[in-house]
Amino acid sequence: MYSVKFEPLILVFLRRTQIYSRTVTEAKTILLVEDEIESGEMLANFLELKDYSVLWAQEGKKALQLIEDKAHEIDLAILDIMVPYHDGKEICKHIRNHPVLSDIPVLFLTARDEEVDEIEGLNLGADDYIKKPAGLNLIKARIESQLRRMSPEKAHWLKYDHVYLDTETKQMFINDELVDLTHTEYLIAELFFRHPKIVYSRADILQHITDEEKYIFDRTVDVHIKNLRIKMKEEEKLIKTYRGLGYGFNREYLKR
Repeated sequence: MYSVKFEPLILVFLRRTQIYSRTVTEAKTILLVEDEIESGEMLANFLELKDYSVLWAQEGKKALQLIEDKAHEIDLAILDIMVPYHDGKEICKHIRNHPVLSDIPVLFLTARDEEVDEIEGLNLGADDYIKKPAGLNLIKARIESQLRRMSPEKAHWLKYDHVYLDTETKQMFINDELVDLTHTEYLIAELFFRHPKIVYSRADILQHITDEEKYIFDRTVDVHIKNLRIKMKEEEKLIKTYRGLGYGFNREYLKR
């Protein structure tokens, strides 16, 4: 359970559907994994009142699905350690191995107060460890502290290991060196990095880049991907051909 001073009644009676309209376009998105309905509802409502967008999962399977479906939207994760199916520790490991989310702040929430649990959580890659019951304003302060630490230059980057995509400037960097991609090559790379578990057919990729190139043919996709791989050099292994299906991020590297 969470607590807040001076404004406890507001959160009890506000419905989540009323709060969504308050979320601004620039709002940071928080993945909240909390299986206690009352606690999760209270924290989600509170954060939305503070202009955060919240993706709330009550169990591990839903959390992993949100990670795959909304990876490019998530800025920070709050994980209760004790949740069904996949616990907070497993979810944290998944985030730290994810090509899009590996750098986001992760906060653990737990009723367990043993020092060994806190050390284990931090060793798994958590950035902060908050013990329940925790005040809502304290949680908000911890969130703001973690978001301030994120490099403004890297807040809009997608990455795997030492390959980075800057989604604002539409550029790729490998080992901090700029890779000279055409705009279409960049769009294909970003598509794969944003959705690393999806295999895209030529038609899918063609549709994604059609607005940029009005007159291209199905097999032109193969040429773009071939050129992209050449420019990525040793890192071309991150892009895989799935025979009979199409192209996508090499899933073998998601397990590392």
